[in-house]
Amino acid sequence: MTLITIALQSLFRNPVRTILTMLGIVIGTASVILLVGLGLGAKTLVMQSIQNLGPNLLVVIPGSVTDSGAQVGGGTDTTLTLEDARAVARGCPSVLSVSAALRTAAQVLSPTANWSTVVLGTQSTYLAVRNWELSHGAFFTPADVSSMNRVAVLGHLVAQRLFGFGNPVGQWIQINHSPFRVIGLLSAKGQSPMGMDQDDMVVIPITTLQSQIMGVTYVGVLLANAVRTDRMSEAKEEIVRLLRLRHHIPPGGRPDFSVHPMSDIAQTANRMAFILTLLLGAIASISLFVGGIGIMNIMLVSVRERTREIGIRMAIGARPVDIVVQFLVESVTLSLIGGLGGVAIGAAGIAALRDLAGWPAPYPVTFMIGVLGFSGVLGIGFGLYPAILAARLDPMAALRYE
Repeated sequence: MTLITIALQSLFRNPVRTILTMLGIVIGTASVILLVGLGLGAKTLVMQSIQNLGPNLLVVIPGSVTDSGAQVGGGTDTTLTLEDARAVARGCPSVLSVSAALRTAAQVLSPTANWSTVVLGTQSTYLAVRNWELSHGAFFTPADVSSMNRVAVLGHLVAQRLFGFGNPVGQWIQINHSPFRVIGLLSAKGQSPMGMDQDDMVVIPITTLQSQIMGVTYVGVLLANAVRTDRMSEAKEEIVRLLRLRHHIPPGGRPDFSVHPMSDIAQTANRMAFILTLLLGAIASISLFVGGIGIMNIMLVSVRERTREIGIRMAIGARPVDIVVQFLVESVTLSLIGGLGGVAIGAAGIAALRDLAGWPAPYPVTFMIGVLGFSGVLGIGFGLYPAILAARLDPMAALRYE
């Protein structure tokens, strides 16, 4: 306790210099906490978006197109059909429900407004597959799909743009100049993991989109819902086996489709978010090391200024280890006080992100304690050399130092 008192007295003989030295640690600690909080918030957003898609979801996309000898990307071919979706629903016991989906961009008009949005064609099982609910009205039925009826379900944002905050059910809209009756309104869903606003779309029967708007027979993707999370792998194997058979792909042949469970996508997204958080923390840690160098610099200056004081302490019986401990206590005190200030500022910054920006940044309490401990280690590491330098001073030379 006496050493801490002596250290504090020594540090605050020049309070401005001490505060400026601690500022490096404060900024470094606060930066690390804020950037890690940002990374963790991004991870939370991504995982929420994936959960919104449905935890048991499998996405089947067509293969790639070869153009002039070069393969374009996955999903560019047109190998999937409505019959594939019906076959998966009938022939895969581990699949609970299936919906084909196809999308295009279109201009949508109401009697008072117009909006450019995504038109999504699906089957009547789409809401069950996506674990989505309606806020008003109803979804289209299998009869609507087979009859190619012109009915539409609006996303939350599209409904606001076309009809304000009123209930649009029963109203009429035009999609590429074709009239559609609004029968339902989707609940708000937010962004998908790919960054698309899921509330900015109009959902219609896929057969209507194929025949009356796009003039095609293929579908964009198949969305399948496994009966349970622990049967995702089994459902994937069943879908692969069935589609290979339907598409006449020989054993060992390259399939013209691929199946992606959302659990795999979640793991990839989780890994990417972890790498992002690690990268942000590493970048911010540089400022912590800069703050540590500032502590070493001020301790070296302190040794030079207090050479005579060190000589007097040695002359009255202080051992070299006492001098080392004294200077280490000073450097650790500097870094810990700076670390505490940085933790407080970092926590306040995370609170501002949560309350003002709506960013779901968690409070990484364990990480904050770890950063505070690391700042103390920095104090020891960067204060050790000045402390050893002070302990090695010749007492007689130090007493004559002016």
